[in-house]
Amino acid sequence: MKKNKTRKTFLYHGFIWLLGFIMIYPILWTIASSLKPESEIFRNAASLIPSEWMWENFARGWEGFGNLSFSTFFINSTFVTTMVVIGTLFSSTLVAFGFARINFRFRTALFVCMIVTLMLPQQVTLIPQYILFHNLGWVNTYLPLIVPSFIGGIPFFIFLMIQFIRGIPRELDEAAYMDGASTFQIFWRIILPLTTPALATVAIFSFYWTWDDFMTPLVYLNDTELYTVALGLQMFSDPSSLSAWGPMFAMSVASIVPQLLVFLFFQKYLVEGITAGSVKG
Repeated sequence: MKKNKTRKTFLYHGFIWLLGFIMIYPILWTIASSLKPESEIFRNAASLIPSEWMWENFARGWEGFGNLSFSTFFINSTFVTTMVVIGTLFSSTLVAFGFARINFRFRTALFVCMIVTLMLPQQVTLIPQYILFHNLGWVNTYLPLIVPSFIGGIPFFIFLMIQFIRGIPRELDEAAYMDGASTFQIFWRIILPLTTPALATVAIFSFYWTWDDFMTPLVYLNDTELYTVALGLQMFSDPSSLSAWGPMFAMSVASIVPQLLVFLFFQKYLVEGITAGSVKG
């Protein structure tokens, strides 16, 4: 019995290690390719060990294009991502509190409309949004990327916050109301502090999705000085000429670092926000 249990444990952990390696292999391959000579990247693609360590790929990639270094794209992405995260937290919490705690006319109908928008792919709303922002004169600015997060939020995040707030006992609201607190004071002093895990989850996912977003900046940004990291990486690839694969993979690795740091430092809040559904005494 003990021998069978040991064998099963060994097979289980071996399978987990193999599966984990398969999942992270693309990342390991990208890191290895960023340190290889360009002639070796695809010729010896299966190998993760460079024959020659090309650290200059990072220097070439950071130099960027013309008068623009890759730091410009990092600064642009940092600004856009920060503003989107702030706007998402602001709008999602307010809208979620309204749906979860306030009784108003057409609340159910509006909630259903919000849920329906979860099933709409981005491509469906892309053209109407572009026409609207073009008429407002917002094309080639950051406004189409930032403003929507402040005035509507993302339905997924609103739904997540609604479910979390519904898990908070209403007795807390009633006690605060009996003490003379207004609706906004209940939201600001009672509900908001208790939703910290959910807020952290929203912030982390919003950061990931905005930092990785390629389609939205591609549609609305025309000036190279406004490009984000995703568009900056695309500039290394030139189908009509030679592509700078080494610097592109090097900057791809650099662009992963902020996401990795966010995950490492805030993974506890991410798990809490997803799993927690009520106030624990």
